Amino acid sequence: MKALVIESSNAMKSVLCRILRKRGFEVAEADDSSQALEILHGMGKADLVLVDWAQSEIDSLEFIAQLRLESCNHTMVIMLAAVEPGMRRLQRAFIAGADDYLIKPFTSLQIDEKLVEAGFTWHL
Repeated sequence: MKALVIESSNAMKSVLCRILRKRGFEVAEADDSSQALEILHGMGKADLVLVDWAQSEIDSLEFIAQLRLESCNHTMVIMLAAVEPGMRRLQRAFIAGADDYLIKPFTSLQIDEKLVEAGFTWHL
């Protein structure tokens, strides 16, 4: 399983990558959407993408829309938000192609719940 973490905070990115690697994911890291697109073109399709909403809402939504245009419909996309997004922001994210979201700070259990809901399995 392949995952891509797009997060500007090195500390948050490190935590996310560690959690996903423990779940058996091969993880690539990006600081922003443009770097993420380059990485995706090199690694092929990812099974999971975690994208920081705060890097810029427009950039994040454009990234997700671009991801979907490139026939990555099987990729699970989870938005990472620092605050509870309003209904309008959620609607825009889902229209762009996001599958779910998490509010920071979150626990590894919350990540596990999202992964299980999406059908991912692993052995600890």
